Amino acid sequence: MQSAKDIEKEFISKVEKHQGILHKVCFVYAKDATDRKDLYQEIILQLWKSYSKFRGDSAFSTWMYRVALNTAITQTKKPNFLILNGDIPSITEDAQLSMDTSEEVQILYRAISKLNKIEKAIILLWLDEKSYEEIAETIGISVKNVSVKLVRIKNKLAELIQKLQ
Repeated sequence: MQSAKDIEKEFISKVEKHQGILHKVCFVYAKDATDRKDLYQEIILQLWKSYSKFRGDSAFSTWMYRVALNTAITQTKKPNFLILNGDIPSITEDAQLSMDTSEEVQILYRAISKLNKIEKAIILLWLDEKSYEEIAETIGISVKNVSVKLVRIKNKLAELIQKLQ
């Protein structure tokens, strides 16, 4: 039986190892730095609250994506969401760590920001080199549906990128 301190250390270690996931989700779903920070904190809170339910049936990163995307989609529906300071572990936030700021990447992220919430989730997972099976599991759709949606999303992104250049 692990102590509460050991569980917290394990949680922090896993989240820090995969924090790029959180930065990508926050960057795509939040409109400015303040909202990104709020969303990041809310995702950490939701991850911590549901950590005891993580059974290990999937990779930690897959579960983390699922929680992060669900939180982002839910939170962005609310006009203003409140972050309550609770008893959650402190995770180092370094938004610049995983963000490439080249012009091409900025254009790509601007194009992605114009997609709907599910399309954003699918393309983020695909850009993170997740398999169709992992994307399907994370989003909760069939592998065939992932394939069809990705073709449509890529075509939509190509059009958006052309307009943005």
